[in-house]
Amino acid sequence: MKGVTATRRSSKERVENPDAVRRGPSHEPGPEFVVLTEDDAIVIEPIGTPAMRDFDTIVANARQAARPAGLRRADVAAAIETVRST
Repeated sequence: MKGVTATRRSSKERVENPDAVRRGPSHEPGPEFVVLTEDDAIVIEPIGTPAMRDFDTIVANARQAARPAGLRRADVAAAIETVRST
């Protein structure tokens, strides 16, 4: 399913999924989503397991974004340790 639909944000900062999205063929209740924002754009993507063929590209993009952000391997290792210990 591909298309464009509109919805509104409530006074409680909630966004309702429009019927066209809710009734889509692969949109079952329960999955998590990541929300990406840039300037005035908001993109909601389901979180899923990437295909192995996409893994090298994902890693390359992550490394490219980490460099200007000043992230080091030690920072990543520390974050993983923090998550695993909770």
